[in-house]
Amino acid sequence: MRTAMSRRQFTTLLGASAAAVSCGTATGNSSGKQTKKLRYQGWAGQVTLPELAEDLGYLDDVKLDWVGNTISGPQDIQSAATGQVDFGGAFNGAVVKLAANGAPITSVIAYYGSDKAAYNGFYVLEDSPIRSARDLIGKKVGMNTLGAHSEAMLDIYLERHGLSKGEIGKVQPLVVPPVNTEQSLRQHQIQVGVLGDILREKALTHGGIRPLFTDVQLLGEFSAGTYVMTDRFLRQNPDTAKTFVTGVARAIEWARRTPRDEAIDRMTEIVKKRDRKEDATALKYWKSFGVAETGGRITDKQLQLWIDWLAERGDIKQGKVKASDLYTNEYNGYRPASTSPSPSAPSATTTRS
Repeated sequence: MRTAMSRRQFTTLLGASAAAVSCGTATGNSSGKQTKKLRYQGWAGQVTLPELAEDLGYLDDVKLDWVGNTISGPQDIQSAATGQVDFGGAFNGAVVKLAANGAPITSVIAYYGSDKAAYNGFYVLEDSPIRSARDLIGKKVGMNTLGAHSEAMLDIYLERHGLSKGEIGKVQPLVVPPVNTEQSLRQHQIQVGVLGDILREKALTHGGIRPLFTDVQLLGEFSAGTYVMTDRFLRQNPDTAKTFVTGVARAIEWARRTPRDEAIDRMTEIVKKRDRKEDATALKYWKSFGVAETGGRITDKQLQLWIDWLAERGDIKQGKVKASDLYTNEYNGYRPASTSPSPSAPSATTTRS
């Protein structure tokens, strides 16, 4: 799948993924030999943390197998749940919703978030009459996918500024591929565009736009999305999972402590080496992955916010899922050098395995 999906399509996929996994289609090695190859989807013109970890040598003998690109987190984790890929990442609200619909998946590490350097902003043209939440009624808001991070931020913003459910329903979120969002905004095809990270920085250098609000303004710094694997995959490939998760954790900390120019040079070389016929120039605007916790460790707080949000929207039943049942830090062996003699030493389970 190469395009984003509508909310209805996403809901359909949730049910399909749960049914597929329950029928045993999720990847697992019944021979007893753990896989050393992880299939995954990438993002055009960007370097994901697993790709960075592999290039840095942090995945040891585990290799990544790229099967294509996506622009949709919900689609990515649905592909993981049905065994089309071995891990996928999405906004934590999408993870909660998929799990609530019966898919046996577990979050294993946080991989993106929002901080002062990496955040998603809702941008309008400099001369736009839109100045407040109420001004968004009847307006089109372009975002990469529906039912995920950007739509959640939009809902929270509108609710906090007193719009009724009926009024919120008149705001029109639309799917626009991230690489086209700036152009769509400038050509007045949408009135608001969600821009994040390197695409945001690139658009700002062109001038003529201003932020209406950002997710950091709404919630402060936070880890927003996690990588998931199926429970079956984790049972059958625990060592591979530990190598993968710990390697990604080390890549998070490498990116955090490495001078920005050096990190950008490294990621630019990764894009050149993988030869996918993509443009790497936007990488020069990269600043941070935005992961809040050390080594991407997951906490209840990261998921509980979205459990409450989904329950309030009526997307899941109150009490349907418990935050601590949705993730594990068992496979995250990263420890700061000052507290552990080995960065790959296994950690104790802090929630379900």
